[in-house]
Amino acid sequence: MSTLKERLHTDVVRHMKDHDKVALTTVRNVLGEIETREKSGKTPVELDDAQVTALLQKEAAKRHDTARIYTEAGEADRAAAEIAEAEVIEAYLPKALSPAEVEAIVDDVIAALKADGVELSIRQLGAVMKPVTAKVAGRFDGKAVSEIVRGRLAG
Repeated sequence: MSTLKERLHTDVVRHMKDHDKVALTTVRNVLGEIETREKSGKTPVELDDAQVTALLQKEAAKRHDTARIYTEAGEADRAAAEIAEAEVIEAYLPKALSPAEVEAIVDDVIAALKADGVELSIRQLGAVMKPVTAKVAGRFDGKAVSEIVRGRLAG
């Protein structure tokens, strides 16, 4: 199993061969952003897949925000270009979970904690959120996950 970063590097070559300029430029920009992050601290670090995924999500969100701004300014061509880049980036992100799947994960975590004898109330929000967040990891909005957990603990 190759890492997400290795997959991005491999796809640069594929996009060159396919003459897919948008995808090539987008993947190169993302790789540049990854390298900048890795070298920006006092000591260089190697980003793992979770960190690369988080970076990709931010990059895709930036493209969507920029596209919205261009659309509001009447720049449809530029907005379409930003959306095309966002779609290239989103192809590298893990498949998003449905609300029902997230609710099932939350229910499983709560059941496991109850089985371990943990008395759950809204005060144990963190005890539930930590394992849920690890399982959901960038595949669902964190704020929505928190609301689901709060609803289950309050109910």
